[in-house]
Amino acid sequence: MAIFGVQLVVTMVMASVLQKISAHFSVARWLLSYRLTRYLHPSDEELLSIAGLQRNSGKTKGKKSKDRKEDNGDCEFMVPKNLDLQLDVAAVQPNDMIQLHYYSEYQWLLDFSLCALIVYVITEIYYFFIPARDEVNLSILWCILVVGFAAKILLSLTALYFRGEEAVGERSLCLTAGFLFFFIAMIVLIADEDFLEFGLEPAYSSFNASAHSFLMDQGLDSSGPASKLMFKLCLALWCGFIGSFFTFPGLRLARMHKDALKYCAERPLLKTLLHISFISPVFVLLMWVKPISRHYFTERTWPGIPDVLMSSDAFDTTRLVLIVFILAIRFFLMPHYLQSYLNMAPEKVRNLRKEAGRISNVELQKMVARVFYYLCVVTLQYLTPLMLCLFCTLLLKTLGDYKWSSYINVAESTEIANATAKMSSLPVSSDILESSQQISLTLLSLKKVFTPILYRGILGFMTWWLCAVWFSTSAIGLVYYSYYV
Repeated sequence: MAIFGVQLVVTMVMASVLQKISAHFSVARWLLSYRLTRYLHPSDEELLSIAGLQRNSGKTKGKKSKDRKEDNGDCEFMVPKNLDLQLDVAAVQPNDMIQLHYYSEYQWLLDFSLCALIVYVITEIYYFFIPARDEVNLSILWCILVVGFAAKILLSLTALYFRGEEAVGERSLCLTAGFLFFFIAMIVLIADEDFLEFGLEPAYSSFNASAHSFLMDQGLDSSGPASKLMFKLCLALWCGFIGSFFTFPGLRLARMHKDALKYCAERPLLKTLLHISFISPVFVLLMWVKPISRHYFTERTWPGIPDVLMSSDAFDTTRLVLIVFILAIRFFLMPHYLQSYLNMAPEKVRNLRKEAGRISNVELQKMVARVFYYLCVVTLQYLTPLMLCLFCTLLLKTLGDYKWSSYINVAESTEIANATAKMSSLPVSSDILESSQQISLTLLSLKKVFTPILYRGILGFMTWWLCAVWFSTSAIGLVYYSYYV
């Protein structure tokens, strides 16, 4: 009996590709250099020329010789803030990205996520033609690793606001958002299953009963591993952490969305697509509201239509397809959002002209250069929630035992059945067979505890909550930037 089968080969090949090819060609590196332009900070000579100043090349009496390096162009001087300064534009090159903050984390996340997605697609195609027979689905491991990497990056980005004494406001905002979303999650978790159909009640009942049977088989007397209150309390704590992690990514998305709309005023198609991308998570949230979604799609009959619009399985698949489609749109629009962020450099210079007084050349140069320096941080704030939602959705589909082919009735052909029978009847050595049987028994025991009902409830709620928090924080940020900034 094959434990891993063909997908082990796919995993090994993709791991080799990730190790060998990514060093020479990286999709992450190509994506940042695709049609993105950055603004160069002005040089000292340019600032002096525009301001009508002359560099002080004389030597001050009594100055030490070691301080005379200022004469070589390293001195700091003051220029008016209302300087008529036009920033030079340059295309983003791959060599420019190496110096960026969090560049290695961004490159690893995107390249690894792409490899994981390829492994998942190949595995799904393989299972479509040859149904699985007690095989370990390695694509699940890839998806779990991506979710872990994305959560680690979000944690590290949020931890930046808890270091030092300068980010007191950001730290307070993260804590406030965490407590607020924890409170909202407690309200959502006590909602009736007839209104929000997460399936948490059947998930808890299935897990408790399966775990009780498993513990009884091991000779342990237990009524269950956890109470329902503790079960929902752990979920609420996780929701609070997600709300804290998604606070600044949501605010960043709102700011980039507002700027992107301003720069695409003469492109109505792109503007419409930006609006659809921003409000589309609302449709995902409504798909879990049973009186609005499932009732009208799977239970109610419409005039002129003899049957319901779709079956229950097709409706579950539609929810997953909708999430994947929305995330694909947002990924497609990512270059436009990133360009709107890079356009903040000349906007800061224009806003500086409205102020009176003077500013040093070093501060002015830092203000312009800082925008490009934090490009990868902004990209991770946009990309990490997207990857987290995508691979949680893929885990929900696989572990929840959903089918992409639920729209049609797919019957196994005789050839596929015969091929599967031949593969399972191949001669296997006794040692391999014994090891395979032991692993299969262990996995079978775990499957009895972690059932698809459990995964449907927990992963369905997690996916819904990720979309809800990402949209709510970005919507609040858009209101703030539109009316108060």
